[in-house]
Amino acid sequence: MADKLPYLASPGSLAKAFEKIKAAATPDRFTFDFVSTVIGIKGGTGRSLIPFLKRAGLVKSEGSPSDLYNQFRNASSAKKAAATAFRTAYKTLFSRNEYAYKLSDDELKGVIVEITGDSVDSRVTQLILATIKTFKSFCDFEGKLTEKKEKEDSAGEVPSSRAGKGSDSDGTGDLGIRLGYTINLNLPATDDIKVFDAIFRSLKEHLLKD
Repeated sequence: MADKLPYLASPGSLAKAFEKIKAAATPDRFTFDFVSTVIGIKGGTGRSLIPFLKRAGLVKSEGSPSDLYNQFRNASSAKKAAATAFRTAYKTLFSRNEYAYKLSDDELKGVIVEITGDSVDSRVTQLILATIKTFKSFCDFEGKLTEKKEKEDSAGEVPSSRAGKGSDSDGTGDLGIRLGYTINLNLPATDDIKVFDAIFRSLKEHLLKD
């Protein structure tokens, strides 16, 4: 069954678009206004660039630039990001030959006509081949992008030994507050020792417990 491969009616515009994307600030949304005004590609070619970049995974379906778009703008990861985008856009090619990027023009053209069903000399076949060659010039297929790892959220985690300034050294979380108090007693004027025994026994039972 014939399948479609993405291409641009003006393949050279892809090189211009990629260079402008690297230089311009990342937009909130990758719109035709951005393409025509900032990138400088107008008309039908400018409009066709948007679905092309969506198919490559550089722009999300709702129109915002993807993480891959940002990685492509980074000089240190640009070529690897472009290779990832190329594999995404032309996954049908790689399903036929995992080393499709190494094929000669004639070999690549053969795979294109096999997939699309078009003739070797058709205009579409020529445009697909030219778009692929332009795209490939920005790619490094030998390396892989470093996967981003999400940082673990450790907010609010405080070691028990540092839970507070008054924490005990045993790390139990006890704040170590110690209260002192003074008791003033007005003792009765008596020589009966039993009275004093009763008073201090009551203090011990009710106020001096641990």
